[in-house]
Amino acid sequence: MWQAKAVREAARAGDYGKVIELVRQDRRMTQAQLGGAIGLSQSAVSRLEKRGARTYSTEVLAAASAHLGIPPSWVGLADSRSPGHVNGDDDVDRRRFLGGVAATAAMPVLTALPHRDGPSEGRAAALRLSTSAYRRLDGSTPSRDLSEAVKSHMRLIQSITAKATGEGDRHRLAAVGSEAASLAGWLAWDMGDNGSARTWYGSALKAARASGDPLLVAYQAGSLAQFEAHAGNGTEALNLAGRARRVLGDRCPPVAEAWLLSVEALAHAAGGDRRSTDRALTASRAAAEALPGDPPPWPWVFAFDPEKVAACRVTCGARLGLADWVLSDDVEALATGHAKQRALLLLDIAAGHLAGGRIEPAFALARWALDTGLTYKSGRVVERARALRRTLTTGAPPKVVRDFDERLHGAYL
Repeated sequence: MWQAKAVREAARAGDYGKVIELVRQDRRMTQAQLGGAIGLSQSAVSRLEKRGARTYSTEVLAAASAHLGIPPSWVGLADSRSPGHVNGDDDVDRRRFLGGVAATAAMPVLTALPHRDGPSEGRAAALRLSTSAYRRLDGSTPSRDLSEAVKSHMRLIQSITAKATGEGDRHRLAAVGSEAASLAGWLAWDMGDNGSARTWYGSALKAARASGDPLLVAYQAGSLAQFEAHAGNGTEALNLAGRARRVLGDRCPPVAEAWLLSVEALAHAAGGDRRSTDRALTASRAAAEALPGDPPPWPWVFAFDPEKVAACRVTCGARLGLADWVLSDDVEALATGHAKQRALLLLDIAAGHLAGGRIEPAFALARWALDTGLTYKSGRVVERARALRRTLTTGAPPKVVRDFDERLHGAYL
């Protein structure tokens, strides 16, 4: 449990570096790991913890607090609460704090490459912080509303990168650009624009290679593989996952192994190979259950756990038409993701019900998912709902299906 009293006292005293140090230690994260996450070297993090706001700008403090899940007011930044209100014995405050940590850990957010001290480190950290903020907004904001802002952000990164002179600076900015391009791909995918999504993911992979970091290259190759698997291109997805494995070689971190196995499971399901899908899912769950408690290495700074594997199994079961796979893991799977991701899972669960001949529960779930997709203007959710409806060919659909048809017919994004 986090050191509530010590954190409270440090916040009240204005020793924000100490606040960061205590929370970092509680999360069992080294100074080098935190530095890699926010664009600072290990020695720079050491100075930050010793001197706090007297040395670093608000952008750096904001980056550290965002990554660690610290309420902004605890490090002297603007917030609706002041450090004086911090009460480590208050259950509400504790849940708020731990909830922030969990949310930060669960985000699929790439972070910075470790690098030497220099004037460029704050620039890369600030750009990355903006990308991270856009990613956090994705869960509660329509992708159409974020897309233009992210594209403008990409243009800024490209402009700054074009003026970079040092090799190390170019590598860091390439990593930043890779992260932003990956986010742009995710947003395009959510809007149902698969062509643009594929282009952006390809750009993210190209920028990752320019960064010179094999972990980032593997992550972006795996991300593109995941996209291709969902698009039904199983062979291409397996090729990309294999490329990610070759880049890492025998240095594949445990979290990367668990995640890549789930990507391969999706690829096998896209190809209709039930046996290979089952093997990959079983191996992925075993790997996820054996993950150490230490923070995963960059860029795998998101939680990958058995619940993620359960969600993958639900999706694979829906693609393969296996109702037992879908309905056995439905509750566990829904513990993951934000509203749009849960809507997609609900549509997969609806497909499982439909495969088992349970029409009414299938379309009751599908209606809820469709409403979520319309609320967030998610083309991916709406198109998945249309695909589900096409699988039912009965001549006299029950009322729940007719209500769904009416809602779907009036769906305009």
